Amino acid sequence: MIDLTGHTPFAAGYNRHCYQHPDQPDICLKVLIPANIERRFQRQPLAKKLLGRSRLDDNRQEIRAHQQPAIRHLLSVGQASTVWQHLPRFDGTVDTSLGPANASELVRTADGQPAPTLETLLAQGQWQPTLIEACDRFQQWLMRYGILTRNLLPHNLVVTDRSGRQELLLVDGLGAPTLQHHLATIPALRQRYLERKLQRFHRRIQWELAGRPTRWQDAENS
Repeated sequence: MIDLTGHTPFAAGYNRHCYQHPDQPDICLKVLIPANIERRFQRQPLAKKLLGRSRLDDNRQEIRAHQQPAIRHLLSVGQASTVWQHLPRFDGTVDTSLGPANASELVRTADGQPAPTLETLLAQGQWQPTLIEACDRFQQWLMRYGILTRNLLPHNLVVTDRSGRQELLLVDGLGAPTLQHHLATIPALRQRYLERKLQRFHRRIQWELAGRPTRWQDAENS
């Protein structure tokens, strides 16, 4: 068991804390926050409560996302490097003193620092040709290999220059809801699903660059 006693998370979402592995500094450990998941569950309408708490378990969903057909196929034909081109390497589940954790690569920049999020770079006005090209390569990768994601949010993407040029890696939000996951076995439906996600991603980038002038809920439906 990995002892995280006294360690402080370096990042946090609503459902999970992210810790640096105490013995392997290039590993990120994602630990659930049970109290937040329970609060979120209690706010659900009855129909969704009937589906159980497991649908709010981000670690479980992340494991399932890595088992999607597109990723399984690439790994089965020896193209692991293609999978990890825009995803942190995923090492499965480990036990910690704070409960089960998903272990994955902690993405760094060429100088060894944790990679900044796309959200951070957009807020700094760094929407330059090299970053635009990196976004284009990421989107082409999604479409070419049919990698399913949820809504693409800039704080779930990090930007690294460790290969000599900027690249985007998706650190959270991989996979699709159950219905879309199954429908995506049909190529035309998978393409339409991905196109919608990318259109929404473009709107989100422009909203971020504009300084978030309105609520995102209003901007995404405009």
